[in-house]
Amino acid sequence: MQLESALDGFIAYLGAERGYSEHTIKAYSSDLRDLANYAERRNVKSLDGITLEFLREWLYESAQSGLSKTTLARRSASVRSFTAWMRRQGISENDAGARLKSPKAEQSLPRVISMPQLDEIFEGLVEEASEGEPLALRDLAIIELLYASGLRVSELVGLSMGDVDLDRLTVRVMGKGSKERVVPFGIPAASALTDYLTRSRKLLVEGKPATTAFFVGARGGKLSTRAVYALVASLLEPLGGSGPAGPHALRHTAATHLLDGGADLRIVQEMLGHASMGTTQIYTHVSMERLTSSYQQAHPRA
Repeated sequence: MQLESALDGFIAYLGAERGYSEHTIKAYSSDLRDLANYAERRNVKSLDGITLEFLREWLYESAQSGLSKTTLARRSASVRSFTAWMRRQGISENDAGARLKSPKAEQSLPRVISMPQLDEIFEGLVEEASEGEPLALRDLAIIELLYASGLRVSELVGLSMGDVDLDRLTVRVMGKGSKERVVPFGIPAASALTDYLTRSRKLLVEGKPATTAFFVGARGGKLSTRAVYALVASLLEPLGGSGPAGPHALRHTAATHLLDGGADLRIVQEMLGHASMGTTQIYTHVSMERLTSSYQQAHPRA
């Protein structure tokens, strides 16, 4: 079997059997297509040429091109999954990527929005929504739910009408790996969601093709992740500061504020849908950093 055919089979496997998200599959595909391009430049066409040494040379070239440690670590993980899959399928006798090592990903602390900044954001959104404009009502509901529940943007736009329970104040989401979980939200979010449903959504979908999507765009169809990114970025840009300015900043903020308020780490892990406790623990570092900063500013003998 040729390398390109094996890659096509692996990408199809990720979607059909592993249930990976579109974003994850796109990342795997991008990494492995780069590997295929490198193989073509080296005139390596058969799978026999995909050796450990070949993979190391590919990663070295990637590093020399200026890619970050995070990207290199992801590429290494992608190719290890690919070669392991080929070994399991009997496509290759050896797992060339099993011993492939990559630099540790650069781990930076996530961006956290302060409560005064959040209050400013919500005050602006509430003022705009007070006029009853459908998109303003929708935008308020989106930001309230993102902060209240810590949802990923893909989970937010993937919500259907039956996933939001306004009586129990919960939302059912399908997370990574097709794992379902139920996440609570608060009364302010419930109020914004109710206003959106009764005063906004029905106007946005009126006269448009039927859709079960909970959040819809200006044309009445399912809301895109790009639209949510643009919305959050427009709200965070005036605040200044460093770090990502997308929806994940609200997820980071929700998790950190929960821990600051005394929530149990395992509960936060379940709420966010993290498979590993280690992923959730980064927010304890954020909380500790904020505690240290406050201590140094406030304690007379700091």
